[in-house]
Amino acid sequence: MEAAIVKAACAIGAGIAIGFGAIGPAIGEGNAVGKALEGMSRQPEMTNVLRTNMILGCAITESTGIYSLVISLLLLFVF
Repeated sequence: MEAAIVKAACAIGAGIAIGFGAIGPAIGEGNAVGKALEGMSRQPEMTNVLRTNMILGCAITESTGIYSLVISLLLLFVF
């Protein structure tokens, strides 16, 4: 009985971890892309610089989502 409760708690925790871990980077990347597109429309000559910085920033932001995925998988398969 106790093992079943621990498994259920791990499954719920994994779902919450991936849910909260994915929503933050999604909002941040959406804002970053929107601002980069706004900057590209205002200054078309800066398109390459803005695109490079945007992709680098999105890659760094996405790492937090990947960390939450790893934690969720650990909760599901290790415990």
